Amino acid sequence: MNLKRIIILSIILVFGFACIFVVSCKQNQGNGKLIVTQVAVNIDNQNSITGENWRYVPGAQIVEIDPDKPSSIRVLTSDFYSACFPEISYDGLNMLFTAQKEEGDRWQIWEMNLKNRKYKKIISSEYNCADPVYLPKGYMAFTRHTVNDTVKEADCLFTCNISGSTLHQITFGPLATFATAVLKDGRLLTVSRQLFPGTKNPMLMVMRPDGTKADMFYMTAEGNILISRPRETADGKILFIESDNSDVNGGNLVSISYNRPLHTRQVLSEGINGTFNSVLPLQSGIMLVSYCESGSGHYAIYEFDNEAKALVKIVYENSEFSVLDVIAAEKYERPKKLPSEVDLMVKTGLLLCQDINMTGYESTIDNNSKLKASRIEVLGTDTSYGIVPVAKDGSFYLKILADKPFRIRTLDKKGNVINGPCSWLWLRPNERRGCVGCHEDPELVPQNSIPLAVKKDPEIIPTHIDEIVEKEVELE
Repeated sequence: MNLKRIIILSIILVFGFACIFVVSCKQNQGNGKLIVTQVAVNIDNQNSITGENWRYVPGAQIVEIDPDKPSSIRVLTSDFYSACFPEISYDGLNMLFTAQKEEGDRWQIWEMNLKNRKYKKIISSEYNCADPVYLPKGYMAFTRHTVNDTVKEADCLFTCNISGSTLHQITFGPLATFATAVLKDGRLLTVSRQLFPGTKNPMLMVMRPDGTKADMFYMTAEGNILISRPRETADGKILFIESDNSDVNGGNLVSISYNRPLHTRQVLSEGINGTFNSVLPLQSGIMLVSYCESGSGHYAIYEFDNEAKALVKIVYENSEFSVLDVIAAEKYERPKKLPSEVDLMVKTGLLLCQDINMTGYESTIDNNSKLKASRIEVLGTDTSYGIVPVAKDGSFYLKILADKPFRIRTLDKKGNVINGPCSWLWLRPNERRGCVGCHEDPELVPQNSIPLAVKKDPEIIPTHIDEIVEKEVELE
């Protein structure tokens, strides 16, 4: 009798564990659905600077499809005039997206529960908003058009919690910033382009979610345009679409390495007759692309073989629509939550440079070069913040008002410009940043020495300010 009970109990336990395993596997796999952005007509005259018809797509709709049943589609945003470029939450249950409720409305940020299709507005702004992404611990980031004295007119990054409160601006340059993604290491990777003074080539800019340590990650070749959200693969690659002829209606599928983004560019679509609009690497290792065959007039979703560098098969196509983007409605690994050094009670940040004469891999400070610089000038959007002499070793140490855009150029003793100005920089409150030199190779590491500039107090920028009173501590 005891043996019989043991056998029955063992069968029950095995069956129970098997059920748990099956349920767990199904949960980890997600619902197997894909969510695409599609539009009934080809999008012409796209503007990669303002987002017009590029990130703000008129008449677009977000559709859920089942790859196993291509004819089975469900329009998720039928209540909106236009909705596009969704992002899925880490648990696979919710979706952020940009939308216009009625034609002519400002583009705002919404969230939808994918199970019951109920939605709510997260951001209500007087300006257009785009490209929301989920951040850890119930926060999100997005782009908002911004007009003020600090950045003039730009598209800046903001963060807030998922209810829309605790709104914080995190970028402060006169830049067009779109198509943000969250890397597995917790940093933001975004398409950024200088607008003032004069438009420059777009680049991929990386930063922490609090806006600190913002720096160039990848720079396009002259005349090229970045036209998609970058995506990170499981094996350490960053994928995106880049046009090589300023045609923002499509481009090439490009890959760079996370570890060496400036020196590993590879065109994966070499030799393929047609253009690409977006790319999505799935957790399974499959890669999906939005591709338009030459002469077809519209984009469809294809599976792409990275090893063979070839299109494999059509996953979803609708002859009446161009499919601009695709995302998987499944769980995925939550990025790291990075600690923040920002203290909003502090009014400044600190910037240290080891040697302004370090350009490329070499310093000119110890040779007879006529280009040796001895001073720097810090430039704002409308004025010079001041000229500062550097230490004998070429180093400088600055205390700069936080959340103000600035650029630096180097000068010789006579005031002639040697290098610069550099790209736009800003410091968040209480941020500490350092650089090796001016226009140095981005992969260069600093020498193991103490710069002479740090042996005295930092120079205050703007230089006309004699003292900055930081946060006060009340004593009982």
